[in-house]
Amino acid sequence: MAIACVITRACCGVEAPQVTVEVHLSNGLPAFNLVGLPETSVKEARERVRSALINAGFEFPMQRITVNLAPADLPKQGGRYDLPIAIGILAASGQVPSDKLAHSEFIGELALSGEVRPCIGILPAIIAAKNQQHQLFIPLENRREAELVGYQQTHFVAHLQHLASFMHGQAKLPLVDQQPQWFEEVSTGPELCLSEVIGQYQAKQGLEIAAAGGHNTLFLGPPGTGKSMLANRIIPLLPKLSYEEAIDVAAIHSVAGLNIKPNAFLERPFRAPHHTCSSISLVGGGSIPKPGEISLAHRGVLFLDEIAEFPRKVLDCLREPMESGEVIISRAAAKVKFSSRFQLIAAMNPSPCGDIENARSTPDQIQRYLSRLSGPFLDRFDLTIEVPKLPAGTLTQPQKTAESSESIAKRVNLARQRQFARAGMLNSELSPALLKQHLSMSQADLEFLDQSVQQLGLSVRSFHRIQRVARTIADLQQSNTTERRHIAQALGYRAMDRLMNRLSQQ
Repeated sequence: MAIACVITRACCGVEAPQVTVEVHLSNGLPAFNLVGLPETSVKEARERVRSALINAGFEFPMQRITVNLAPADLPKQGGRYDLPIAIGILAASGQVPSDKLAHSEFIGELALSGEVRPCIGILPAIIAAKNQQHQLFIPLENRREAELVGYQQTHFVAHLQHLASFMHGQAKLPLVDQQPQWFEEVSTGPELCLSEVIGQYQAKQGLEIAAAGGHNTLFLGPPGTGKSMLANRIIPLLPKLSYEEAIDVAAIHSVAGLNIKPNAFLERPFRAPHHTCSSISLVGGGSIPKPGEISLAHRGVLFLDEIAEFPRKVLDCLREPMESGEVIISRAAAKVKFSSRFQLIAAMNPSPCGDIENARSTPDQIQRYLSRLSGPFLDRFDLTIEVPKLPAGTLTQPQKTAESSESIAKRVNLARQRQFARAGMLNSELSPALLKQHLSMSQADLEFLDQSVQQLGLSVRSFHRIQRVARTIADLQQSNTTERRHIAQALGYRAMDRLMNRLSQQ
């Protein structure tokens, strides 16, 4: 009788809980039993491990083999348990020494030839192993993800024979490079610049305010006026991610099985799903919970073009994550939390025929079209910016040199620095209590805002959002106090409210 214990990691959202693979060899009829709540793909490890051991030149024990994946109440999926199961069998049968298993972790899927294949969701496991100060053995093809973390005790395995030779002290395995060359690579793709957008000066200024304060923004205007162009040019205005933020984002992308581009590691994500997407693809879910678009846009921008074409139920699923910055997916087998602190940028036409001035749509038809967005959902937008048609002759006249995204980004960065120095967060994240503390507004100006909100028929949430926008405008102008002119400008970015009031009077 022989027993061996090998440590590995499960994948549960962006967490990587420890799993102990216990292998027991005993006399009796040859059998291979796998217990511990394994999913079908894990049960199939029996055949993969058997073939991999034989083809790699090892002896497969003709005994009763029992493999337990503990804890037994944690669901296990995927082929990531193949390598630890194989090492456990080799250790229990005395083919590799077991003295190095105590502080080591193994993750990897095995090919029938004994090669070690990559796994998704490896980044959270690397971070967990680093926190435990364990040696980690992972597939060679997961090398770039490991080098994002830079944990020096990470070993890369290409074949089962290489790992066995290392455990016998007969060979060395590749380690993480301290200064990987690819980390210094610069993206060669064309960078979008706001100067390419002709006219639309108010919309550009609104986009600058949105970037400075992290405000959710809705562009409203006829087709072809530049709404999508403006939205696609917000990323160059935003500062790069810090290393900690980038690792947080990369962990979510790793769990989703997306390739992490090293040269874009510090870039903020920009996600633009089509309007035919389902609520699960947008918010996340599935029988095995996976992150949705809102989590893949964490620390970045979620752009919903033609937002009125999205199903209303799908859009309303965004309301809670937009407030809390996270989404919790509950299933019978697991409860998973994904971060989803994103900035929502949306664009839509003001009427079903595209133009509010077009006689093809009646006021009732326009009302029904705009009602595809619920009132509580519209309340989540800090700015609704009108993007009108360009005046006649604008495209044929010589264009003045427009301000570049680079110069605008400098003002945005200074405004963000003021916000973090003052409150430790962006203005869009301020709670009502913190907003009252940091607003620095006179009582007379506050009463002016209250009267304006009452005249427009806005909600209390909108009252606070206007205050946040006004505070951001003041930060862009390097003002320590929020004045009436800042409030008036913030009220000017309520295009949807003006449109609804106009339709109600017709």
